[in-house]
Amino acid sequence: MTPIRPAATAEIPAIGRLIAYSFDHLPQNRSLVPDEAERLTVMGDFFTFLSESAPAGGKIDVIEDANGGLVATAVWFDRTRELPEIPAYEKRMAALAGRWLPHFQALDELFEKHHPEEPHWHLAFLAVHPDHQGAGLGSALMQHTHDRLDVPAYLEATNEDNIRLYERHGYTRMSPFDIRLPDDTPFFRMWRP
Repeated sequence: MTPIRPAATAEIPAIGRLIAYSFDHLPQNRSLVPDEAERLTVMGDFFTFLSESAPAGGKIDVIEDANGGLVATAVWFDRTRELPEIPAYEKRMAALAGRWLPHFQALDELFEKHHPEEPHWHLAFLAVHPDHQGAGLGSALMQHTHDRLDVPAYLEATNEDNIRLYERHGYTRMSPFDIRLPDDTPFFRMWRP
């Protein structure tokens, strides 16, 4: 594996696809886009769209395999300052989400309602290609940023495996810990002081 490096702007669509593919098995993705035939495309566009704003409001780190293919990424947002507005957010979300837009609007409302106000860095996405999971790449990406932070970090975990990983890296369960979409699909709020 190559060292951790900042993502290039031209790589953001590939990063969006990597996140979508890595998260495809999660109930959260299945809740947002129940149709399996549409899920990877819609979620890839969604993760690409959100990641496009990270360079101006945070950072994206990546790890490549020996052939130069992206195998892991971490998308962070700097919430110690006002984030730049995403141009035409609602219009672009409507275009990419299509008939699933109400699901994404519910996600936005849930996250906005429960996002901490204290200044922090937000780990929005930590994704490792399924063929490379268990090799410590997610841990390396987190540690790479944690070593440089002098403020807390926040994230929304998706399952017990994620929760255990994040707890090993100093994250603790917040109150409320378990927040849910209207169909009862959970996310779990975690904080690293």
